[in-house]
Amino acid sequence: MPSLDLALDAVDLTAAVCDIESVSQDEAALADAIEAALRALPHLHLTRIGNSVIARTEQGGAERIVLAGHIDTVPLTTDPPNLPTTRVTDAAGADILRGRGTVDMKGGVAVMLRIAATVPQPNRDVTFVFYEAEEIDSQYNGLGLIEQQAPHLIDDAAFAVLMEPTDAAVEGGCKGTLRAEITTKGIAAHSARPWKGHNAIHDAGEILRRLTAYEPQTKIVDELEYREALNAVLIGGGTATNVIPDRCVVTVNYRYAPSLGPDEAEAHVREVFDGFEIAIVDNAAGARPGMHLPAAKAFVAALDLPVSAKQGWTDVARFSAMGVPAVNFGPGDPNLAHMDDEQCPTAQYTTCEEALVRWLR
Repeated sequence: MPSLDLALDAVDLTAAVCDIESVSQDEAALADAIEAALRALPHLHLTRIGNSVIARTEQGGAERIVLAGHIDTVPLTTDPPNLPTTRVTDAAGADILRGRGTVDMKGGVAVMLRIAATVPQPNRDVTFVFYEAEEIDSQYNGLGLIEQQAPHLIDDAAFAVLMEPTDAAVEGGCKGTLRAEITTKGIAAHSARPWKGHNAIHDAGEILRRLTAYEPQTKIVDELEYREALNAVLIGGGTATNVIPDRCVVTVNYRYAPSLGPDEAEAHVREVFDGFEIAIVDNAAGARPGMHLPAAKAFVAALDLPVSAKQGWTDVARFSAMGVPAVNFGPGDPNLAHMDDEQCPTAQYTTCEEALVRWLR
């Protein structure tokens, strides 16, 4: 069975965590290794839910915070293989760790493990959450399952840090994300006699025209700038090359500022595409950054790092829904997440560990 040595430094521990393959829904080996390593630490109380591991200090402190990270990755590549990890020097002379998970987000997981092992008496109680299945459909998300089955393990926290890759900067909150299917309907006919039918794909031109003319807004929420976006992401229609299509579906994705709720976001999309058949297929609320709150201010002050808005959606929204304000902070450039050549400067693993130690000691 794979094992993890928490005495390794953050870089070597990241490599060890990455080298235990854990593609979504195949995280058992890594979860077992994390659980075994943490059970050796007497100051932690462990709970296992599926392939998620929750470890808590119980010092009776005045405040509790959460450090959280998902342990799954997107699928590996085979040509060339991106596991096991390799350590290289780039053209600028920087030390680089390359391989699946080095960015998203096993570096953050390794930093959490280091904090769990090396800060046995933190200045506030800490809940460490290592959870499964973040990279796939939300019904499998380990954090969501913990919220359903044992919310008391998380919702007593004053603040949470999600160790998603942020290039070792602090990103507050996150945008919401909505997917809608906009449908046009026509009448099928032989393509040699199009006047006998009505072309649904041609009608989709109006949907695309509205998207081209759309001017997304930038909204200030708790002093951070969130840039909204509304885009077509999929289009499908037609049954054969000699048939006039009787149906076309354009899937649009609306990324909205956390000042909007899901109902307001849906209303906006319906307004933009008024007159069309619209089906909302997914709508996940964003999270306000909460940077005005005492716990968030203390975190930013201790780290002394820049703060910006999270332009994507992350599981900080799940914490927000539980009443726990949260930020994103972790090693790795998010632009390199999921790439075949995923890689991270090793200095960022150390930087993130040292920042959290400053905060918790």
